[in-house]
Amino acid sequence: MDPLSQGVIGASLSQSTVKNKKFLVSAGVIGFLSGMAPDLDILIRSEQDPLLFLEFHRQFTHSLIFIPVGGLICAAVFYFLFRSKIATSFKAVWMYATLGYATHGLLDACTSYGTLLFWPFSYERIAWNNVSIIDPLFTLPILILILLSGYLKKIVLARVALIWGLFYLGFGVIQHNRAEEVAINLALDRGHIIEKIQTKPTFGNLFLWKSVYESSGYFYTDGIRLFPRKKVYPGQKTKKLDVVRDFPWLSKESQQAEDINRFEWFSGGYIAVLPDNPNQIFDIRYSMLPNEINGLWGIELNEDAKDGEHIKYITNRSLSKNRFTDLWKLFQE
Repeated sequence: MDPLSQGVIGASLSQSTVKNKKFLVSAGVIGFLSGMAPDLDILIRSEQDPLLFLEFHRQFTHSLIFIPVGGLICAAVFYFLFRSKIATSFKAVWMYATLGYATHGLLDACTSYGTLLFWPFSYERIAWNNVSIIDPLFTLPILILILLSGYLKKIVLARVALIWGLFYLGFGVIQHNRAEEVAINLALDRGHIIEKIQTKPTFGNLFLWKSVYESSGYFYTDGIRLFPRKKVYPGQKTKKLDVVRDFPWLSKESQQAEDINRFEWFSGGYIAVLPDNPNQIFDIRYSMLPNEINGLWGIELNEDAKDGEHIKYITNRSLSKNRFTDLWKLFQE
């Protein structure tokens, strides 16, 4: 999730374990910073290889096996820099840091982006799809409660914050199952045999969902609203990527061909060529509107590139007023 969400959930867990109220603020700050620390992997990138950051973001720093190491590194840094202000033992700092760090990978796995929780034993990107990458309804109550916990010196408020986070994620599981049931029934009504399917919440809520499923070489996207009443917004379809068909000029030995494989792994196979730009491949899991194909990020190939040249990483994040208006209409219709 976003850094603020990661920080506040890390702080809530660290504060919840405090035995002496005078350490509530220190535990909260350590847990907050440690909860954000795994995302420092975004610094692993290369100007020559535009997909390097996709391979390493949510990789080893987010894995379960790295939690004790990550917690120890955070504790060592905080204790060295702020020992006079923390006023507690290194053991306590390590515990707060490790608890905060531990929440990060698990929370990220609740989104649809994909997290390598079991690295290095598995390179499967775990995605439970029960919360959006950004969701104020999840984050703001936790933020308010941990701030009040530190200010009023009440541990119970931190525990209420943690319970709210767990409740919201649990509610997301229920909503995910409801949305997926609607998507499966929709596909069956169309006479489609589902080969794979993903349902995910749209940004900032658990009521409007996007479904993407594959059937007979095509991807189908639909919007599904679960509240205040169920409603389906039929979407678009597009052909699944076929490198031989879509890029007959591409050498299998080229770097661009390898980059397609890397992007396909990152996207879980949910990639397709945009009809209006045959050299661009997009991750169709993410779009501004849940019933459209147009992805938010992708790669662009160059037919004139040399065999050793990489593809170009591109984004398509249209944030115009009209796009937000169209999205809001889906909640009202």
